[in-house]
Amino acid sequence: MLILSLLRRKAMYGYEIAATVHEKTKGAFTWKEGSLYPSLHKLEAERLIEGKWEEKDTGRKRKFYHITAAGKSTLEAKLESWKELVWAVNVILENRHGKD
Repeated sequence: MLILSLLRRKAMYGYEIAATVHEKTKGAFTWKEGSLYPSLHKLEAERLIEGKWEEKDTGRKRKFYHITAAGKSTLEAKLESWKELVWAVNVILENRHGKD
């Protein structure tokens, strides 16, 4: 869900995804290459993202990942499920209904 959410904003390469998550979460969430790249490959195999090699002005090639239409639909469904889960957990944690 995190990868799809980031790629919905803009195309990114692997290291950029990891660095963005690390920065935005102030280090609370850090991806290691051993877990990020398998996740990217899985999403690519499921056709939720698409990787394209791009060469920059420096001559360096990087594989940029783009979210697909299927990826956007999947993300929306996952976000709805996430919101429901967060609501349910908050009900219990906050004891909103005042019952034990």
